[in-house]
Amino acid sequence: MAKEINELNQKGDTGIESQFKTWFLDYASYVILERAVPAIDDGLKPVQRRILHAMKEMDDGRFNKIANVIGQTMQYHPHGDASIGDALVNLGQKNLLIEPQGNWGDVRTGDSAAAPRYIEGRLSKFALDVAFNAKITNWQLSYDGRKNEPVSLPMKFPLLLAHGADGIAVGLSTKILPHNFCELIEASIKHLLGKRFEIYPDFQTGGQIDVTEYNQGKRGGKVKVRAHIEEFDKKTLLIKSVPYGVTTVQVMESIVKANDQGKIKIKKVTDNTAAFVEIQVDLAPGISSDITIDALYKFTDSEISISPNACVIVNQKPQFISVQDLLKSSVDHTKDLLEQELKIRLAELQTKWHYTSLEKIFFEEKIYKELEKKNLSWESVLLSIQTAFDPFVKQLKREITSEDIIKLTEKPVRRIYKLDIDSLNEQIKELEAEIAQVKKYLANLTDYAVSYFENLLKKYGKGRERKTEIKSIEVIEARQVAIANVKLYMNREDGFIGTGLKKDEWVVDCSDIDDVIVFTKRGTMKVVKVSEKSYIGKDILHAAIFNKNDERTTYNMLYTDGKSGKSFVKRFNVTGVTREKEYDLTKGDEKSKVHYLSVNANGEAELIKISLSPNCSAHKKELEFDFSELEIKGRNSMGNTLTKYPIKAARMKTAGVSTIAGKKIWYDAQFGRLNTDAKGEYLGMFEIKDKILLVFNDGHYEITDQELTQKLENEKVILVEKFDVEKIITAVYADLEKKQYLVKRFKIETTTLKNKFFFIKEGKGNYISVVTTNQEPVLSVKQGRGDQQRKGKLKIAKITELSGWKTVGARLMDYSKSVEMEWVVANLEGQQPELF
Repeated sequence: MAKEINELNQKGDTGIESQFKTWFLDYASYVILERAVPAIDDGLKPVQRRILHAMKEMDDGRFNKIANVIGQTMQYHPHGDASIGDALVNLGQKNLLIEPQGNWGDVRTGDSAAAPRYIEGRLSKFALDVAFNAKITNWQLSYDGRKNEPVSLPMKFPLLLAHGADGIAVGLSTKILPHNFCELIEASIKHLLGKRFEIYPDFQTGGQIDVTEYNQGKRGGKVKVRAHIEEFDKKTLLIKSVPYGVTTVQVMESIVKANDQGKIKIKKVTDNTAAFVEIQVDLAPGISSDITIDALYKFTDSEISISPNACVIVNQKPQFISVQDLLKSSVDHTKDLLEQELKIRLAELQTKWHYTSLEKIFFEEKIYKELEKKNLSWESVLLSIQTAFDPFVKQLKREITSEDIIKLTEKPVRRIYKLDIDSLNEQIKELEAEIAQVKKYLANLTDYAVSYFENLLKKYGKGRERKTEIKSIEVIEARQVAIANVKLYMNREDGFIGTGLKKDEWVVDCSDIDDVIVFTKRGTMKVVKVSEKSYIGKDILHAAIFNKNDERTTYNMLYTDGKSGKSFVKRFNVTGVTREKEYDLTKGDEKSKVHYLSVNANGEAELIKISLSPNCSAHKKELEFDFSELEIKGRNSMGNTLTKYPIKAARMKTAGVSTIAGKKIWYDAQFGRLNTDAKGEYLGMFEIKDKILLVFNDGHYEITDQELTQKLENEKVILVEKFDVEKIITAVYADLEKKQYLVKRFKIETTTLKNKFFFIKEGKGNYISVVTTNQEPVLSVKQGRGDQQRKGKLKIAKITELSGWKTVGARLMDYSKSVEMEWVVANLEGQQPELF
């Protein structure tokens, strides 16, 4: 055998050694180009492209059996039905290009799809809008030469970033994480407008993601993805989502494994997943839920790290690229495709206009009567018709061809007598208007592309909002916890705002991921992202950090309409806007001017004094207006007419009070934060002056304000409630030095905010056992175990009197670790409290 191999090697290129050299390279190239890595043009792998092409050929608006789709695709794809079926299900589960029907499996639980004969699918409306146009598609022969298939689909959307991609080839791999549909469109618009943008992954499975080290999706970057874990009660945790690429089964198995290894202590774990993910974790007795949550993130698949590695096919070669560059390439390609479509449409319209104009002349000038002449050959008739058009050539935009003449002669005779010349004129007008519109689009291609993406967002964006919450290390939304790491400045006169204008007026310390809301004297408003330098518009009146969905901050404004000269007053909120879009708060005239603008965090309505121009005809040159007379409306409202006379100046005369209801506040003990999102314990309805009482287990109390960004010491806080100066605080605490429990009742006498006051006896290790503000507190006490256990209920108001906050209090009972205390609601009338 060795002798035969040597003989083959001596024959040159046909030798086994040289064949191995070329075969491996051929195989590697094939796997990279034809199987594992998606193309940059349409974001698809060959099998995905062939599936979509096959479905387009089958499309009649109805659902098709997936088995039939697989069979149709096999005309183009040289591999088996299994690979096509898997790729098809994967596409359908992304719920973007394919509309599924039946059991297509579940990416959250890992359940597989039903057999292809039992499930159906069809192309989505979105796919039909963005992925197909035979007129601008390049074609090639299929693997067996029987069919034509697209080289790439004319994809007018950054599909690769929306879908994501995984692939392992020979010598390289690709991993592109899916991104949010709406954010991709917004970023595409920013790129078209020459603005900077950031895009981050978003997963169908929800959860939380830390993108600090994302590195634009390039090699070397990574993201941390977490499940969302809630504390149902002190003994039960609920996992409400799973990380991307992890199933509920994998999470449960990792929890059991961590428990077996002693890294966490649980009683059991149960999968309650149905419409929503829910994995119930029952804790072992005495185990802290907070510590267990941290342990679940550290030791189980509740948190994973993903390393992206964006690799795509560019000009038949693999190329590593960032997600920003991927988006830019996709958007530029979309713009080119839109231009091709417009040019084709323009040519079609011009051809139609040409023929319609010929048809009009043909009948209006009675050229058709040339057909009635006898004793002429057909060629002579055509020539006479051609000659008859000579006086009207200047009315046309291109030469008349013999094909045009023949087409006219093929008109049915009945059409000649029924033709409505006015209808033809109307058609020509409509064609000319449409041609002008298409030419305008071509001349303003960027604006057209922006409108195209905006229409996609409007048409398909609903329900595709971000599902994965961007979180910082503290497991809080990034925007809420971001530190003020930059200073924002503005140049009022020139209309610029940004972090790089350090010689101009300082506005505020903020985060570089904040949004800024800016108002100008012209009456325009714009929300922009914090950047080095952004142009807003000359004569800036006000700039501040913008809080989306803020329904309390109210803007009071007085402006003069530049067209009519009348002045209007209005009150409005700004809850949600499109970033970088300029909003006109006046009636729209360029000469409009804002005389007065105030920003009121709690809807205050002040009294203002207006001075009219001394040259006006008004008898009274000064007037007053109270903004409390106005309702708060939308920012687009015109406002109420104040005066028709020109205004010289306006200023505040008297500060106002809030005109809106208080806000509801909750306390989320899991993260130690106040919020208005109904998370955690409801604290009540708060007015501006209301404060919050905090009591800590180490014996301190604190009065704080309603600031939602403050981080409370949730591991120490044992009481959080709306502060009422008349309420009596009842606390039972342990004096470890004297080995006794003491009880005291007192009212808060201090007024300093955000300052802790120590109200129990000083001593090492002393702590509060229970505390309440119930005005008739009843304490249930259990001591000992089994037959030796003693129980009692104590009406505290009868045991100790009201005293000052600095007093030690009265002795309640001996200290013991076995004592259990809790406040109860009970009627002890006629009962003697049992003392220990």
